[in-house]
Amino acid sequence: MSDIEIRDDRAAGRLEALGDGGEVVGRIEYFVLDSPAPALVPVHTVVEPAHEGKGIAGSLALELYAASRREGIPVAPLCPYVVKWAERHPDEAPAADPELLRAAKDWLRAHPGRF
Repeated sequence: MSDIEIRDDRAAGRLEALGDGGEVVGRIEYFVLDSPAPALVPVHTVVEPAHEGKGIAGSLALELYAASRREGIPVAPLCPYVVKWAERHPDEAPAADPELLRAAKDWLRAHPGRF
């Protein structure tokens, strides 16, 4: 696969993978949990069909956890893909705090139209 660029659009809650022409070829949709503690909460991972099987989703998950380390904010994954990725990469993805996961699920239930 060609190199992709990953950008974090924090205001929109999207970590985006950009292809050679600058088009968005994949993304992780997330929100930032504020309470009981800050956490990055990925909800969906999407890769455009023409770009599936090229490692884009894994690159996005890796960058999500790298951002988490840089910012000192844990990840509380609700996205099934990110959960599975984290299980396969425990050195890159520390286990999520159960309290943060519960709070993230509560937040998502309280904001049903957000994702």
